[in-house]
Order: sequence, then C-alpha cells, then structure tokens
Amino acid sequence: MPEIPIPNSCEDLLTQMVSFDTVNHRGDVSGSDGTEAALLAYLEHVANQWGLATQRLPIDDYDSNLLVSSTWVPGAPTILFDSHMDTVSVDGMTIEPFAGRIHQERIFGRGACDTKGSGAAMLWALKRFCQQSEPTGPPANIAILFNVDEEISMKGVVAFVRQQMAKLDWQPNAVIVGEPTEMQMVTATGGIARWSIHTHGVAVHSSQPAKGRSAISAMMRVIEAVENDYIPSLDTEHPLVGKAQCSINLISGGTQINVIPDTCEIRIDRRLVPGEDPLQVLPAVETHLDRLRAGPEHLEIEQDTPFLDTPLEPSLSQQFSNQVGELLQQNDLSPQAIGVSYGTNASKYPEAGIPAIVLGPGSIEQAHTVDEWITLEQLELGQKIYFDLMSKAGEFF
Repeated sequence: MPEIPIPNSCEDLLTQMVSFDTVNHRGDVSGSDGTEAALLAYLEHVANQWGLATQRLPIDDYDSNLLVSSTWVPGAPTILFDSHMDTVSVDGMTIEPFAGRIHQERIFGRGACDTKGSGAAMLWALKRFCQQSEPTGPPANIAILFNVDEEISMKGVVAFVRQQMAKLDWQPNAVIVGEPTEMQMVTATGGIARWSIHTHGVAVHSSQPAKGRSAISAMMRVIEAVENDYIPSLDTEHPLVGKAQCSINLISGGTQINVIPDTCEIRIDRRLVPGEDPLQVLPAVETHLDRLRAGPEHLEIEQDTPFLDTPLEPSLSQQFSNQVGELLQQNDLSPQAIGVSYGTNASKYPEAGIPAIVLGPGSIEQAHTVDEWITLEQLELGQKIYFDLMSKAGEFF
C-alpha cells in the first residue's frame, strides 16, 4: 500500500480514511470499481502501529471484515463497536469526494459523515483506551468491527453475526453501531424490503400494436394497484420510528422506439417499523397482483426475491441503553432513546441475542449529500463519548 503517515489526531485519521475510494459499486449504487480492501489494509497498518490487535475475517467471494481489539482480558465483558467502510456513489457531488478537506471547522468528503467519522472516532478512542496508564474501572474487552457492504446488502455484518462470530473465542455483551445520530442514542430503527416487479407482454412492430401486448401498459395497472390500493393500506406506526412507508422509485421497460415492449420492471422500496415482519411484505402485495392476473387481460406479473432487513426493536437493549443514557447525561447530553426510520447494521445483532444501539457523530442530514461533511466538534464529541464508554464498559455487565 502507498506510504501514508500514521495519523497524529482523530481529524487526521478521518481525512486519511476519506481519501480512500470505498464507493460500493455492487448492485444499486453506481460508482467506481473501488472496494473496501485498501482502506482495510490502511486501518490494519495503523492499528498495528499503535499496538492494537487485528484480525481479518474473510467472506466467501468477497472482501474481508476487519476486527481491531484491545489486549484481551479473559472473562471480562466485551463491547463491540461497529462501523462500515463502504460509501454511496459520488455522482453529482459538488466537492472533491476524496480530498478530506478541512474548511470552516468541517471535514468534507464522501463518507466523512456516513460513516467514516464514526469509524475514526472509534479507532482513536480505542487507541486512547489502550494507552492510558491506569484503567479507571473494572477490566473490559473492546473490539471494533470494520465491515463491508453495508450500503447495499449488509453482507459484512450478516457474515459476522451468522458465521464469523461463532469462530471467535468470545461473544459481545453489547454492540454500539456507528451512524450519524449527533450522539443521540438510537434504540429503534426501521426495516427494509426492496424488490422488483416484472410484467411481460408480446413484442411486435409498433405499426401493428394490436397484434402485441405492451408490458408497459400492464405495468401501469400494477403501479395503480400498488399506489392506490396497497400503499394506502399501510397504517402501522411506532412511537419512536413513525409510520410504515412504501414508494416506487425506479422503472425501466422496452427495447426501442418502434417495438411494442415485452418487458417492464419497477423497483420498490418499503420501509418497515418495529413490529412488522419483512416476510409478510411480498405476500401482501401479491394479493393485489393476483386480482390483476385474474382479470380479463390475464396480466403476466412476477415478483423477484427481495432484500430484507428486520427493524430494530428497543426491548432487548433496554438495560444497556439505560446505562449508556446515564453516561450521556453525565456528559450533558440527552439520555433519552430515539428512533430513526432508516436501517442500520444494529438490526442484525439481536438475531444472536445481543443488545445493540446506534450512536455516532455527525447528522443524517449531511449523509449521502453532494457536499457531505462532519463538524470537528461532532467528531471530537464522538471520540470522547466512545472513550468514556470503553472506560466504563466493565461496569455495565
């Protein structure tokens, strides 16, 4: 890897992390062919230089996750910090996406806010935690999981929870997932169902449209059913997350201007709230599509296998969130738990019975934007709170 100086501050660490092109080009997000591998190697190198332990966790036919940890104390409780390395596309950005420029007390660049800011704050805090001369409380083990592919399919955290964690000698007592929450504690998040619906027709020359069957015309009926019948039926609400949502956000069909189209596709984004089951989403839509199939036109319609992410329920993390809330209050921050409508890696850890909350520097208002940035104040606050959590972790369990 190119020679990059070892950072001498948290701000320096973040600007260097931003300089790596980790745009997730898999599937939905366009971008360059950059992957997380180069950033992983850099973080591994920096952590080793600071005397931290590192372990690559390979994923079949994919990049690896990286685990960075303190010196291990057998039997002591463990808190895992989670930060993803990938970012969304840089298309349309109005700033140099990988410059990591500091201007007016802000660091600019793709990922500065979502969520390399959290990752930098976590790693800098772990450095401080391991280098302190006298521990301030009961011993605890601290680890950071730098994971891949959060922005598309959460493949990194899924691999860790379902496969990699079982091969370790320990299991986390709790997890803190870094996302831009302005250091407000999130205990409930939305879930996601994303999938495609296809209609099929018969292609003929456009001079004789009656001899064919337009897949686009059929899709108009599907869109009408989804938007006029299915979406208005969504009435589930959650006090922290809000109301269930659904929208049709992409459409494509046809081959050329003089051919009746024989295929058309729409892609749907369905946002779930705690209490909803992602597995019930497509069957509910299917009832509306069945009515179209049984109609006089006998429309040919099919749904693809969806990407599903379960909402994060707050109940499992209640005790842990109360303890984190007390620490936040001691730092003159709000101890109240909040909810967000977007999905995060935190939803995967309850599968293994592990409490998880979301907490990180920066604002979601700056995530994925054309001039993404994080304030130096938020970055400093993030690493301070993470350090305090690491220092108090032994008292939590």
